[in-house]
Amino acid sequence: MRRILLTLCLFWATSAYAVIETYQFDSAEMRERYHVFVKELRCPKCQNQNLEDSNAGVAADLRREVHRLLHEGYTDDEIYDYMVARYGEFVLYRPRTSGVTLYLWLAPAMLLALAIAVVALIVKRSRKQIDDTVVASDDQERLNQVLSRVQQESDKS
Repeated sequence: MRRILLTLCLFWATSAYAVIETYQFDSAEMRERYHVFVKELRCPKCQNQNLEDSNAGVAADLRREVHRLLHEGYTDDEIYDYMVARYGEFVLYRPRTSGVTLYLWLAPAMLLALAIAVVALIVKRSRKQIDDTVVASDDQERLNQVLSRVQQESDKS
């Protein structure tokens, strides 16, 4: 009986951690904006989860902050600017286009082009070495013929 009671208490205690956040919104549009924000903003602690899916404390704080900013009448851009100023570009799942992000998007293509150029250069050099080897063997054959003629002429004399 004691073990059953202890097990029930354990399960009852873990349910206390399951908190459901409920926020009041003035309109359906504001509720929709809130859901867009919590889906598009990344949890700074969880790295690959948005605010909606994260159970981290910082994610709960950010959801509360988004709710507060919406009620204070901030525009979407102002909310994004606020979050970026506080947590950096990392907080955005879709970072803004800038020189750094443009470089990050173009870097793989540039590296691929560089790799193709290096492979082409290596292939070209190896073909040249093969051609040089063929020419060298042809020259060697001619040299052997000349040497054999010279030797035959010296044997005749």
